[in-house]
Amino acid sequence: MAEAGGHRSSASTAKLAAGAVGIVFGDIGTSPIYAFRETFAGHHTLVPDALHVYGVLSLIFWSMMIIVTLKYVTIIMRADNRGEGGSLALLALYTRQGGGARWTKGIILLGVFATSLFYGDSMITPAISVLSAVEGLSTVNPAFSPLVIPLAVVILVALFSVQRFGTAGIARFFAPVMLTYFFVLALLGLAHIPNHLPVLWEMLNPLNATHFLGTEPYRAFFALGSVVLAVTGAEALYADMGHFGRKPIRLSWLWIVMPALLLNYLGQGALLLSHDPASAQKLVQNPFFYLAPDLLRLPLVILATLATVIASQAVISGAFSVTQQAIQLGFMPRLRIEHTSEDAAGQIYVPVINWLLLVAVILLVLTFRSSSNLSAAYGIAVTGAMLIDTILISVILLSLWKWRKSLVIPLLALFFTVDILYFGANLLKVPEGGWVPLLIGALVFTLLTTWAKGRQRLLRYFSREVLPVELFARTGAKTALRVPGTAVFLTTSTAGVPPSLLHNLKHNKVLHERTFLLTVKIADVPRVPDDERTEVESYGSGIYRVILNYGFMDHIHVPRALARLDGGGGPCKVMETSYFLGRQTLLPSRGKWMHRWQEQLFASMMRNSESAMTYFRLPPNRVVELGSQVKI
Repeated sequence: MAEAGGHRSSASTAKLAAGAVGIVFGDIGTSPIYAFRETFAGHHTLVPDALHVYGVLSLIFWSMMIIVTLKYVTIIMRADNRGEGGSLALLALYTRQGGGARWTKGIILLGVFATSLFYGDSMITPAISVLSAVEGLSTVNPAFSPLVIPLAVVILVALFSVQRFGTAGIARFFAPVMLTYFFVLALLGLAHIPNHLPVLWEMLNPLNATHFLGTEPYRAFFALGSVVLAVTGAEALYADMGHFGRKPIRLSWLWIVMPALLLNYLGQGALLLSHDPASAQKLVQNPFFYLAPDLLRLPLVILATLATVIASQAVISGAFSVTQQAIQLGFMPRLRIEHTSEDAAGQIYVPVINWLLLVAVILLVLTFRSSSNLSAAYGIAVTGAMLIDTILISVILLSLWKWRKSLVIPLLALFFTVDILYFGANLLKVPEGGWVPLLIGALVFTLLTTWAKGRQRLLRYFSREVLPVELFARTGAKTALRVPGTAVFLTTSTAGVPPSLLHNLKHNKVLHERTFLLTVKIADVPRVPDDERTEVESYGSGIYRVILNYGFMDHIHVPRALARLDGGGGPCKVMETSYFLGRQTLLPSRGKWMHRWQEQLFASMMRNSESAMTYFRLPPNRVVELGSQVKI
């Protein structure tokens, strides 16, 4: 598919669309399990009568149209960064094309905060999704209720434990399971719609939403905090665009996912309105599972649990992908990243993120103990990220794409109005649990910004008073004792002689016949073609500057790249190449550039980061580390 990269052109759009159903739509696809229920039976209950059911159905329909279909599928997905989506990719697109604007720093901070909120979302989504599905057991038999939490914990532990094996082996089952799940959603809804046909046209009527908001503004505003659960996962359509492409995601949303979701919500509404008030009050406690007859309720629980596991898997994989992007864009220290598939570059596993997520998810389940309680924590991170996406896309539309203001301003006014309403409604849930994702987001934001700031300071420190390479090649290189082989000195700077080379020369008093000053550069594009990977510059006396260019979604493997080197004297042989790394011990100072606690935090993050040897895939028996102390 040309729009998202030529490497997908051979795959059929239909196959990609089916695959997208299995991966991309898990989060929004499982929302019918709890979204409609929470609107009526959550912390701020509504009577399941015509006014409220029609009003909620209308809000759900128009939210899907405005937020998902118009905002994300139609507009934001146009803003791809070489086929990739997501907040960081959008941020990279903006900084590359509009980096000179005076508001760039604020835009970057917003993009980083959206990324921080994603981690809160990636903790809450598995907890609420799996818990809500397993709670369906209580509709099969109330005696199963005590098993809900233990069973949810077992499922979640199993899910996170298999991450290290990768999802390539089981991913082929995702699409069939999710296609079956969406078919069942539609079928359950269609079975109940004839019991109260007016729901069909009442859902489409925006007057029902405005009537609800006008008649009971206080209750309606609270209800918005639960209605938004129906569109959580919309941001995943954009974030996962790089895996499937724009067109397959659009097709699967418009022709499979959205119709199935709307039919199911219609069925839940018809179910409540076709019963007397007393019966409806019981059914509203779990209308999704009560759509199924008694004999089929247990199979529905099993299918829904499988769907929520797949939805959780997509969020976990997204957390790994975002972490990789953040590391390579300089917002996170190096972490151990394992590639679980030789064929799929995006199949990665980040152990520390995996186990931190598991601990957080289990704590959420044990603390909140029900999906209804968790719904208070859910939504604030998603609506915050959606609002930030609107800010980012407004800058893209107005400053980069130069769309007509007569078209853009009304459109943005609509998006901002909807996003602010939903974000404001979710702010009301902060005391009841909404503080959890905000706290997680604030902590992650502090870590990301502290690392980025400290890294910039460190780069400035090493750029001061550097010895020009040309001068070194003319003087020091000619007087030093030369030894056979190739020495690779890794450095973050592309100017001057690396301190590790000077330390080696000072202590060992030798210089290799061929010396590479190697810098790995991460471009603000997802992937860099192989023919653009290396840049080589010769300074004479066997000294070369080598730059390896990677995209922020590329798999970095330095020895493999050097083994294919054209210039600089030819490819590097493994047993004839030594790698020299500088390891700095940071000494906090009382400088004004960072608070003391930030300096200590940065130093701690640097100490615990993955070694360059492991991160760049260097052979351990060919690596020499040279330490130094740096006062920051």
